[in-house]
Amino acid sequence: MKDLKEFNIPFIGLKEGSHLFEYQIGKTFFEAFQFDEFNDVNVKADITFVKKSTLFEFSFTINGTVNVPCDITNELFDLPIDGSLNLVVKFGPEFNDEHDEILILPYEAYQINVAQYIYELIVLSVPTKRIHPNVTDGSMQSDALRKLEELRINEEKTVEEESTDPRWDKLKDLLTDK
Repeated sequence: MKDLKEFNIPFIGLKEGSHLFEYQIGKTFFEAFQFDEFNDVNVKADITFVKKSTLFEFSFTINGTVNVPCDITNELFDLPIDGSLNLVVKFGPEFNDEHDEILILPYEAYQINVAQYIYELIVLSVPTKRIHPNVTDGSMQSDALRKLEELRINEEKTVEEESTDPRWDKLKDLLTDK
């Protein structure tokens, strides 16, 4: 976390009102968190910081791409992501981040590090099922898809298996004649 000093926002010297902070997030950002699920990252994070007399309001928005493997074919592709998060910062006797949208800083605090919030917003904006766009439109050609096509169960075979032997049907009639 030592490499993330650029994400410190010193709010003591800022005037009341709205302030905009922009960050370009790359792979080195995630290396600081020891997160290696993304092969490459190109995300722009915009933070609107509104300073009021008794509290602060943060509005995080992200937009960009992360390079991840497809869950079906394991081919790498750039997955577009976007997300937003609102955070209210209040002051109290001690640090408290138990709530998702409210952060309480101690009275003596003079800056806030927003790296953790950007990290969580990017990671949570990636869908759990990551499918290459060429798989969904049917234009993807890969060994994994060919193998899945070979192993797919034919519907014709299942219809043949469902038809029963007529001798068993006669026995079933005996059970229902009671």
